[in-house]
Amino acid sequence: MFTAKGLFSAVVCPYQETCTLPKCIFKHLDPKSKASQPAITISDQLSAKDDHGSQRKRQKLNDESERPSSTAEASTVDKETVQPPALRSKAIEKPHKKSFAATREISPPPLKRKAVNGASSSAPSQSQKVPTSTPKAPVKAPLKKEGLNPRALKIPSPASHDMRFRLLKALHTEFVRLNSELAKDAKDDEQKLVLSDQELITRALDLEEVAAGSQSVYSNLVKNKILTYKRMSMKQWVDERTREVAQEEAKEAALKATTLIAKPTEPPKVIETGLTIQEELTLLHRLYTPISGLSSHGYVTNVPTEADIQIAKQGIEAAKGWEVCDRCKTRFEVFPGRREEDGALTSGGKCTYHFGKPYWQDRPSSEPKAKREKKYRCCGESMGDSTGCTHSENHVFKITEVKRLAAILNFEKTPENLEKVSERPVCIDGEMGYTVYGLELIRLTATTWPTGAPLFDVLVRPMGPILDLNSRYSGVWPKDMASALPWTASVPDEPSSSSSKPNLRVVDSPAEARTLLFSHLSPSTPLIGHGLENDLNAIRMIHPVIIDTALLYPHKAGLPYRNGLKALMSTHLNRHIQVVVDGKMEGHDSKEDANAAGDLVRLALANEWKKMSREGWAVRDGEFRPPSSREGPAVPGAPSGPRGGGGGLSVEMLEEGPIKILSVDGAGRKRDRSEMEDGEVDD
Repeated sequence: MFTAKGLFSAVVCPYQETCTLPKCIFKHLDPKSKASQPAITISDQLSAKDDHGSQRKRQKLNDESERPSSTAEASTVDKETVQPPALRSKAIEKPHKKSFAATREISPPPLKRKAVNGASSSAPSQSQKVPTSTPKAPVKAPLKKEGLNPRALKIPSPASHDMRFRLLKALHTEFVRLNSELAKDAKDDEQKLVLSDQELITRALDLEEVAAGSQSVYSNLVKNKILTYKRMSMKQWVDERTREVAQEEAKEAALKATTLIAKPTEPPKVIETGLTIQEELTLLHRLYTPISGLSSHGYVTNVPTEADIQIAKQGIEAAKGWEVCDRCKTRFEVFPGRREEDGALTSGGKCTYHFGKPYWQDRPSSEPKAKREKKYRCCGESMGDSTGCTHSENHVFKITEVKRLAAILNFEKTPENLEKVSERPVCIDGEMGYTVYGLELIRLTATTWPTGAPLFDVLVRPMGPILDLNSRYSGVWPKDMASALPWTASVPDEPSSSSSKPNLRVVDSPAEARTLLFSHLSPSTPLIGHGLENDLNAIRMIHPVIIDTALLYPHKAGLPYRNGLKALMSTHLNRHIQVVVDGKMEGHDSKEDANAAGDLVRLALANEWKKMSREGWAVRDGEFRPPSSREGPAVPGAPSGPRGGGGGLSVEMLEEGPIKILSVDGAGRKRDRSEMEDGEVDD
């Protein structure tokens, strides 16, 4: 390769509009002055050569102003002084011709540069305002242009090149046939199913390359595929293409939703609803989450029967304690009563795993078509390169089947509580750890809404022997459980002297923690949290009135994908939670998470009231008044049941007339049991 000597500096870059090289050897014109500057032709470049023909050595400059520095000037003077008089006279007689490289216009930097934190790499002036960074949708990389020729393999070839080529060509022929027939009769909505010529080649190459991984049956695999597509009807081809397109769209939607947004540089956002606490409580019913129809996503709506529990127990006995590790996916055996020979709780030895979730690495700006690599956030290693970066003494597992959860501790519905009918909504958050019975509750926190005042914050002693407290995420460490005193209602939590973390007290079982939570609830009390199905299942309770921020701020790809609480707080409120302190992961703070969910609900309520205000709603004389076109008689009391349950601010109820604002003591009307179950619990 030749060195960069400015040989191509006068040639306009053929990829000027899309070039992203930081030091391109070609010339880049300024778009503003591009039209006014004359184009440099080949003859101009040839005329710029010096008198020595093939000589490429730079010559000295005559003009003092053209000399780059004083050092170069001094060196030139020294050389002239040591020259003989004869040579010096010849040098003076022959005028020097200016080098083109020294006189040419300096090329501007490339037009496209990689953005840092959403802003340009160049420093803006004081008068310029740095625009707020907005996440860009990931651009789908164009297909690599390939010919119909077998790809080079990193493993020994399963067949000769001629054999691979003939099989590849036969497979490609069937793809072309099916695609051509589809293109002839494709409707408007089926045009996206038609493949381009390059996509057909890539499809055939991909399939042949996958088959080449099985050397012993390579030929049979490809021949069977050829025969399958040869017998395939047009309807089967359309169905297959429809599934592939749907999968690609789902992946793109998930990628857009998981694209990291730049960290907030602005101060934390202050939530201003424009309403009083009483008015917020009145409108809160518009945000209730109906859980009917969500049983497939973990929400429990019915208490399992004794027959269901017996079936689950029979399955547990048939499994003989064998489970699949939730971290490394290894099969292992659990011994709830400890193994006799050594007292172990599990088999399989130590667990090696990655605690960080995998993510797709960004492509470098210099290689926009480079293959993306999936890496782990915990250690940065690529998937498949390492079995794990973290070690644990035991394998662990979790149970998601409702019948198996009920076989350990059955569910209960929130009982009637006449003393707490008019209480404000409650925010909860639970932390879980691994035991021989799966994932159990080990900490439970409840706060009031919207003030965030604590109701209780207790540790929970699980029913089974502990395998792993999951301290990295739960925030509960062995020393916390070992030093915790029994909880009593008369003794508040004591702050720790070493840090801001309180010295929590412990209750004896999840059932006792559930009873403690029931003492602050009634069936009509709104329960606020993030991913509430996990907390409610760990507590083993069914509550009809909930506001789940995971559903209030849904994922762009839909269920079962969900936005994390940390990401929601960073995106919507510019607040950081669940942070690493002094390089050490202390785990989640359930009180912080509970109040964070409450703040997100207040933000959603503020947005809801803005929407109502734009429609013409107003607060007058202690009542929510609808637009004048829908003005009617005042409602004697504000309905407080959730949407779909005979209450709430439904469309029909809003059209009846103004909504009376309740006092703090009257927030949360008591409803009949039949009214609550028919509308909110899917029996």
